[in-house]
Amino acid sequence: MFTCNDHTFVVCAYGESPYLSDCISSLMNQKQASRILISTSTPNKYIEQIASSYNLPVFINNGMPGIGHDWNCAISHAQSPLVTIAHQDDLYSPNYSIEMLRSVNASKHPLIFFSNYGEIRNGEYADDISILKVKRTILRKFARVGYSSSIKDKRHALRFGSAICCPSVTYVMPNLETPLFSSEMKCDLDWDAWERFSRLEGSFVYSPEILMHHRIHEESETTSLIQDNTRSSEDLAMLEKFWPKKVAKVIHRLYSVSMNSNTL
Repeated sequence: MFTCNDHTFVVCAYGESPYLSDCISSLMNQKQASRILISTSTPNKYIEQIASSYNLPVFINNGMPGIGHDWNCAISHAQSPLVTIAHQDDLYSPNYSIEMLRSVNASKHPLIFFSNYGEIRNGEYADDISILKVKRTILRKFARVGYSSSIKDKRHALRFGSAICCPSVTYVMPNLETPLFSSEMKCDLDWDAWERFSRLEGSFVYSPEILMHHRIHEESETTSLIQDNTRSSEDLAMLEKFWPKKVAKVIHRLYSVSMNSNTL
């Protein structure tokens, strides 16, 4: 049985995000407190000052910066069985930790927990836009039952794209193989991780409650990767893990339209 003492929020801080303090505040306001720390490959006074204001430790990553490397470092800094990588621009519901622990403890062999989510666009909350409705439709079986250990079900949630929102995920480290993330991918490293996890024995655990909000803005890493077409090539490579190449190319042409949902 996991408790709040087994869980760590690791905030991945980069540069000088104006949203960092709001993210941390949402984690500090959890109804059931978890440990919080900051992980960064870009140490600076701005991050240090915010960390100091919340009395949080800052861990500096060694090695060449990169999303996969940074996320793997974040996991290693946590040193706890349950880890949530909190993206510095996002906000978490006060119920996140409570619902995560309840859901994980209800599963016999959980691999990851993830939740329904909304978005923040131009400072406005957007919970019912088309792309989110599509993802919820894909996850409707998970929503009914709360989890699935079926390889077929887990892969079904991934075969048209990643219906799993990365910052909503908590990793159950004793049941996963490390490193979690590939350093070769720049954008789809989360989808790639879910694909590998889907082959493992164990459950993907899901809460249909909106437990966090993902911020979409022009300076975000995802937006910049879409603009230089990095994501397009990685999307095709991922689709080919689920479909024959000819079918994957057709789906990719349709899927590429949805990338506009990550731009303003």
